[in-house]
Amino acid sequence: MTAPSTAREIRLASRPVGYPTAADFELVEVPVPTPGDGQLLVRNLVMSVDPYMRGRMNAGESYVPPFGLGEVLDGGAVGEVVASRAPGFAAGDVVLHGAGWREYAAVDASSAVRVDPDAAPPGAYLGVLGMPGMTAYAGLLDVAGLREGDVVFVSGAAGAVGQVAGQVARLRGAKRVIGSAGSAAKVKHLVEELGFDAAFDYHDGPVADLLAAAAPEGVDVYFDNVGGEHLDAALLSFNPHGRAALCGAISNYNTPDPVGPRHLGLAVGKRLTLRGFLVRDHEHLRERFTREVGGWVADGSLRYRETVTEGIERAPEAFIGMLRGENLGKALVTL
Repeated sequence: MTAPSTAREIRLASRPVGYPTAADFELVEVPVPTPGDGQLLVRNLVMSVDPYMRGRMNAGESYVPPFGLGEVLDGGAVGEVVASRAPGFAAGDVVLHGAGWREYAAVDASSAVRVDPDAAPPGAYLGVLGMPGMTAYAGLLDVAGLREGDVVFVSGAAGAVGQVAGQVARLRGAKRVIGSAGSAAKVKHLVEELGFDAAFDYHDGPVADLLAAAAPEGVDVYFDNVGGEHLDAALLSFNPHGRAALCGAISNYNTPDPVGPRHLGLAVGKRLTLRGFLVRDHEHLRERFTREVGGWVADGSLRYRETVTEGIERAPEAFIGMLRGENLGKALVTL
């Protein structure tokens, strides 16, 4: 395959205030890069949009550097190698890398991982078999210490991480798995397709009341993707020695006035463990995750959904829609 002379990329035009808008992004045509020694020229096939990217659009220090104004964004992508200047890679290989938000990328071979498109669709390596799936697995097993017989609550359960977390809990022997989601259709999906024991639409009333009704025996493990009112509800429903894996707080990502838990004092008397985590700190689980979750996907025990948007020019639309909860499962953009 011969690369064109130019291709398109998405840059950050301004730092969003509240929810991002189309005006915060810029679609730019640029020369296709020439790979240097140790690099690959990759034609991206599919890219990921993820909640953590919203934080990188703000100025200030975080666990990852902020995106630069006027600079191309980045994130997980899977693409086909067009040209290789690195040993061990050849044109036609399909690789996972971190230079998304563009049609063509010069990628350091040291940061690229070859994947098998015959074993799973390319998008799966950005979702159920990629960072979101690994996040769910590590959060439940390493961070929350899931045990057989636990009652597990997953917020944002119809998203990329939540859909895996709930099913891993079920497959690992949880007594009861409860999920929250943002629509009746998503609630139905969780129960009828993913095997959750119960689910509720958090728009239907106070989350604390909805969770208490769904978990009359209390909650032992909470996988938190939402924060705010959901975390407060979990504090109220926790059994003694409950454990929370704090993965994200998307309810507060797009507001200047974040809402925190009002009942944190309950953590003392209930002897709770509330632990935040980053998936990159749990690489020791990678082989086990790939074997166990990959096996469940292959035999149909674990199901997943993707919401796919076509065209790099619609990547901002897909990102904004994901932040607003319009996706079911993993949000992807095909290029």
